[in-house]
Amino acid sequence: MRILITGGSGFVGQALCRRLITDGHRVQVVSRDPGQARLKLPEGVDVRRSALDFVDTPPEAVVNLAGEPIAGKRWSEAQKERLLDSRLGATRELVQLCEQLKASHGRAPSVMVSASAMGYYGDQGDTVVTEETPPHDEFAHRLCQRWEAAAEGVTAFGTRLAILRLGLVLDSGGGMLQRLLPPFKLGLGGRLGDGTQFMPWVHRQDLVSAILLLLERDDLQGAFNGSAPHPVTNAVFTRLLARHLHRPALLPVPAKVLEIGLGEMSRLLLTGADMRPARLEEAGFAFRFPTLEEALTDILG
Repeated sequence: MRILITGGSGFVGQALCRRLITDGHRVQVVSRDPGQARLKLPEGVDVRRSALDFVDTPPEAVVNLAGEPIAGKRWSEAQKERLLDSRLGATRELVQLCEQLKASHGRAPSVMVSASAMGYYGDQGDTVVTEETPPHDEFAHRLCQRWEAAAEGVTAFGTRLAILRLGLVLDSGGGMLQRLLPPFKLGLGGRLGDGTQFMPWVHRQDLVSAILLLLERDDLQGAFNGSAPHPVTNAVFTRLLARHLHRPALLPVPAKVLEIGLGEMSRLLLTGADMRPARLEEAGFAFRFPTLEEALTDILG
């Protein structure tokens, strides 16, 4: 199958490309910097600047992972616009691609798996969150809601849409762990605030497998929570990470310090959702790393 990926040179995208190539698929990637992207991707991946550049070699499926990292910078109004534009721009371009392929080739890609995030639900306290849980209205929710709404445009052209609301993606070589490991290895780690906020997480290998399931199963559409079945609180996450590194975790960061330093973005660190992958499990998906203990053992040894 020919599969087009936006965000293919990112942390999740690189692992997905490697799996697809290994499985014998033909992979196309959209990147603003094709030269740099090719250095990160397996040989044979077709990298172009725009999704619309692939009209002549139409993909049969699409995976939409593009978007500026939400925790990269303080949330000024300008940064909020950049976060939104990076997601909506890439997604709307994919809708255009589907429209053009339908007009020129008689059919659009059969399926699109489009990323969203756990932020769709907003702060949920200790409520168990499934795909049916009503969201709490705040910036992260509104960002994800508009992102998902933009992706809905592909359904007008007969493309099946599955939306994957991602938890924190864990693996070596990138993601959140890459930022956490240096201070924790020095014994400078600690919980954030009171540590009671939930942290939905998923091992990158399981996430790639979930994407493949959604690509392959014609009966799966709508929203799916892309996280492991056993989320943990920040305090538990901190304790387990420190234990795996054989270091103490005795330096908590007070909530007020985060609020002063990060402004509204501190909500990403101080709030959360006890998010469960109800629909993936109903579809028969088996997690290779269902618990954080298993995931950290695999990643950190």
